[in-house]
Amino acid sequence: MRDLRISVTDRCNFRCTYCMPREVYGRDFAFLARPELLSYEEIARLTALFVAEGVHKVRLTGGEPLLRRELHRLVAMLAAVPGLQDLTLTTNGSLLARQARALADAGLSRVSVSLDSLDDGVFARLNDVAFPVSAVLAGIRAAEDAGLTPIKINMVVRRGVNEDSVLPMARHFRARGHALRFIEYMDVGHTNGWRLDEVVPASEILALIDAEMPLEPLPATYRGEVATRWRYRDGAAEVGVIASVSRPFCGDCTRARVTADGQLYTCLFASTGHDLRGPMRAGADDQALRELIRGVWVPRVDRYSELRSIATRDPQRVEMSRVGG
Repeated sequence: MRDLRISVTDRCNFRCTYCMPREVYGRDFAFLARPELLSYEEIARLTALFVAEGVHKVRLTGGEPLLRRELHRLVAMLAAVPGLQDLTLTTNGSLLARQARALADAGLSRVSVSLDSLDDGVFARLNDVAFPVSAVLAGIRAAEDAGLTPIKINMVVRRGVNEDSVLPMARHFRARGHALRFIEYMDVGHTNGWRLDEVVPASEILALIDAEMPLEPLPATYRGEVATRWRYRDGAAEVGVIASVSRPFCGDCTRARVTADGQLYTCLFASTGHDLRGPMRAGADDQALRELIRGVWVPRVDRYSELRSIATRDPQRVEMSRVGG
């Protein structure tokens, strides 16, 4: 266990079709009530315990994490955890322009921004709230100005929806020196209507870019890195592909996830979580919580991406909006 993703909220101001489709997450959807959310103090305590168990990197996610009030306070608390080497955040960028400086000042290391197209029409259809590309780009610029670098841009590629945006995205962020990550469309949860024929394989994405802007492979920076990394041969920037559908990497997975209500998940495709909030609020001491975490992590046998089939798509799985992707 090296990486920990902590969801701070299950709410989001976008309704992206591959994550929180409007027909499911509509006006009447029951999101978590405030008392159900882990407090910042509880998150900081759990983070220290996970670091003691070997975690080096923590990523704050959601939902949209910047919807959680005064998130910079949590960032400051986590930045003070001894032994934590890397504190990052994934955001849709909609609120980043106004919060980037406060997050950087509080101790955030860097950010990843989700952006699936530079075309306003395509992007609006994907986020389903008519949010403009320009506002996300403004957030990226604000993060760069605040020193939250290197910035990574995450693009989920879905055939028939935004595969024509791959090259424009590559050209744009290559020119600005930001790392671009292409993510194969995944069957997370049960609400996004996933179909295998809508997956654009990483090999196809890389071939498309390489034909115009030649690439060369980069070595992994650590065991368990989920992205296969490439750089432009002229050294302008790098791209990566996260190919959990066409090239699963279950065997090297080092990533645990904690939801906003304190459920520990050992896999993005898991069907059940393990309650940390209950024992913590019932008075469990740090040693007991560490033993609970270890007892969940050590015997895990998650291999969903390696075993993906018609049969494995039947069980109920946690939704991506709960565990942060």
